[in-house]
Amino acid sequence: MATVDLFAIGNALIDQEFKVSDDFLIQQHLQKGTMQLTDGETQADLYKKLKETQSYKGQASGGSAANTTVAFSALGGSAFYACRVGNDELGQTYLNGLHEAGIKNTEKSISEGVTGTCMVLVSEDSERTMHTYLGITAELTEQQIDFEPLKTAKWLYIEGYLSTSDSARLAVKQAREIAKAHGVKIALTLSDPAMVQYARHGLDEMIADGVDLLFCNQQEAMMYTETETVEAALAKLKTLSQHVVITLSAEGALISNAQETFNVAGRKVHAIDANGAGDAFAGAFLYAVNAGLGLHRAAQLAILISSEVVSQFGPRLAVADYAELFQQLQKECA
Repeated sequence: MATVDLFAIGNALIDQEFKVSDDFLIQQHLQKGTMQLTDGETQADLYKKLKETQSYKGQASGGSAANTTVAFSALGGSAFYACRVGNDELGQTYLNGLHEAGIKNTEKSISEGVTGTCMVLVSEDSERTMHTYLGITAELTEQQIDFEPLKTAKWLYIEGYLSTSDSARLAVKQAREIAKAHGVKIALTLSDPAMVQYARHGLDEMIADGVDLLFCNQQEAMMYTETETVEAALAKLKTLSQHVVITLSAEGALISNAQETFNVAGRKVHAIDANGAGDAFAGAFLYAVNAGLGLHRAAQLAILISSEVVSQFGPRLAVADYAELFQQLQKECA
């Protein structure tokens, strides 16, 4: 297996996006801005209500770590994505999306079962609320993962949503052991406030004795550290990770390590859909750091890419758009 820069592990989900009203979220007892796990029958019932009363915006391949890996690959990095899909039409659609973005995968990812789906409900204020049926990805195990590319990778990237699955956490544990044995740096994202609230023990287990790079947003940071300010949260998170990146929505991001702490301003855009923005931020940041561009330039690129994702429907940009935005930033900074 060819060497890759990034080896990522995460859920494989097909997104179904809808523009919804806040009243609809309240009626369906959905907590705005979070991800809620469900079963197939309940999701099917919600899908029917959505189609009848809300505005359908389309289907896209998603999954948090996959969105990150697409951004990383589209910017010029080489990547492998470890996941599990069903032997069905949606599963093939999902894998085709990875291949079109130049991401390596293994046939081990395909198994009997139903590919996971996520109802992405986008409010008028661009906030995304997710209702997820994991399908076969809920049973991701080490048997679906080819760990060989990890041994020569530069980074291992772990999706926080895996914290809800016992088998996935075991696979992550094995991946961490391999990464440490081969000098591969480890990055992890907390993923969602709901993971911090309901799967804290799983996140603790995956972070284990620490990581090299931790991504989270402001709400996740304060919830996870049980603090009331970003500054206090940052101080605690720095005991778990050599580098900490806290996204601050439209205000940009806070980046810190043992040598420096700094803010990078956000970009003013017309926000339409926040789905996938944090994922794209992580992918662009990782690409820039891996390419030796430094933390400041990495944050600038991440903010540029993620702000463009927010400006459209769907969790990903067209593959060619990532590189074009990178070229735009290089010209601006020249």
